Amino acid sequence: MTSGTALKERRYRILVAGYAISSYGTFLNLVALNLYVYAVTNRALAVGAFMTVRFAAGFLTGLVAGPLLARWSAKGAMLWANLLQAAAMLLLVVVPDEYHTASLFTVSAVVGAAGTLFMVAFRSSIPHMVGEGRTTWANSLMVSWRSMAMVAGFASSGVVVSLMGYTAAFLADMGTFLVCALTVALLPMARDAADATADGANGKGDPEGKGDPEGAEGTQGTQGAKGRIRSSAALAALGAAPALLLMVALRGVDALGSSSHNAALPVYSTRLDADSPAVFVSVFWCVWAIGNVLAQQVLRRYAKRTERAVGSLGFGLGTIVMSATFILAFAGFPWVATIVIALLAGAADGVTEVSYTSHLQTLPGDLRTHAFGLSATVENLGFGVGMIVVATALDAFTPLSVVAVAHGAAIVVALVFVAQVLWQRNASRKATADSGEGGNGDAGPARGSHRDGAEVSGG
Repeated sequence: MTSGTALKERRYRILVAGYAISSYGTFLNLVALNLYVYAVTNRALAVGAFMTVRFAAGFLTGLVAGPLLARWSAKGAMLWANLLQAAAMLLLVVVPDEYHTASLFTVSAVVGAAGTLFMVAFRSSIPHMVGEGRTTWANSLMVSWRSMAMVAGFASSGVVVSLMGYTAAFLADMGTFLVCALTVALLPMARDAADATADGANGKGDPEGKGDPEGAEGTQGTQGAKGRIRSSAALAALGAAPALLLMVALRGVDALGSSSHNAALPVYSTRLDADSPAVFVSVFWCVWAIGNVLAQQVLRRYAKRTERAVGSLGFGLGTIVMSATFILAFAGFPWVATIVIALLAGAADGVTEVSYTSHLQTLPGDLRTHAFGLSATVENLGFGVGMIVVATALDAFTPLSVVAVAHGAAIVVALVFVAQVLWQRNASRKATADSGEGGNGDAGPARGSHRDGAEVSGG
């Protein structure tokens, strides 16, 4: 490993550490906020409305994330995203009682918008931060550290909420966002793909990522037009690769399924133990996160040994396993069986996320940010619509039936996706055999095999 590569990886680890710290607060609050809203209103519909506002804000942010990051550096976007979320948590603590309801939905909107902007900037910048050949390792490290933060966040949520109250959870979350903002501020990061492309076109090198403020002011209109063009080009690139387009659609349907278990868990947990509703939720998510961490260890060793990613087939099969296990989680099995189910759900979710992110990162650099923005829009749309439908359904139907329908839809789409991937593999083998080229079928070069039928030109 060269000194330059080692420096890139060290800087990336610093950023991931800050992200993991903020993730701890986020997942602590995932339990605290949902339980708080449900405790105040005693209505699953209120939990759904709260989450819908959050994901509607994320949906709108996904639409404009590409143009925003065409003008803003990725570092600046991530810094302000953390500062805004910290301010939102502080608002939740200091606001007077008469504005309490309004503050809850304001916080939901800010967290949804800022969180989406951070993740689009972060994920689309990973190939620039670590190099194109290290994206699987980088994605796995990010998911693994976030999952460990989940373990800590979910494991401590019951203690923090039960013994210290909701205010302590909100203040802890605020502190974690400030820590993450500090790690971003201290990190000399490369800028996003749009900035790099603009510099290349103008013949200007900027290895430090400082930009050109004077020139930027005079070209805002041009950059805005380019941002809109790139957004359309990103959608066209996705459309040109049917497997990748179906993968994004499956991610949206999977987000709808995720809305069902997120809304149903507080209801199901309260019915199991009305006195301590946080216990089941925190234990379930803690075990889920442990399964996710274990899966990342396997993925990183697999990628290092074979120089290959799991591929799109792993994404489809992982989605099927993940959805099936989430359905089983609400079936009322004994604790031992439920823990095994949660462990499998976490492992499958880890596989699908790394595979999905790595595939989108094969897009050309100047389109990657816009593609991630469009993907975030699809995911937030699926989750937001799901929260409305699911939360309403939970007032009339059991958690098991609601989750079964929502995740059942994801299983159906995943089966279609798997069938398409297998068909493309067989077609590739047949074409290779007919042409007499490359005697090893669809294996091809190990370095390029991660695209697995979902490739796009120029990635």
